[in-house]
Amino acid sequence: MNNPFEALETRLHNIEALLLDIKHSTPTPIETNIDQWFDLVDLCNYHPDKPKPATVYGWVFAGTIPVHKGGKKLRFLKSEIDEWLKQGRKMTIAETSLKVEEYLKSK
Repeated sequence: MNNPFEALETRLHNIEALLLDIKHSTPTPIETNIDQWFDLVDLCNYHPDKPKPATVYGWVFAGTIPVHKGGKKLRFLKSEIDEWLKQGRKMTIAETSLKVEEYLKSK
């Protein structure tokens, strides 16, 4: 008759070997902190409103959008565009009320 502890030990060894295989076969995560450059077309496709290039040129001319110029080429840094897009965010009623309370407490 087989020893029950021996069978358990064999099963644990098999599980441990399987976990090691899984650990070593899992690909390493891709670094997502790498910034990305957009040209005009990339920016138009990335922007939530999908603006036309003429609209983006207007923003560049008005100085409202962060842009890098290389000769005649316009380049946009994804992180800067993300920050620029976040600036248009409107506060919720709760956030506005909290800001009012903080202001009144400071006076």
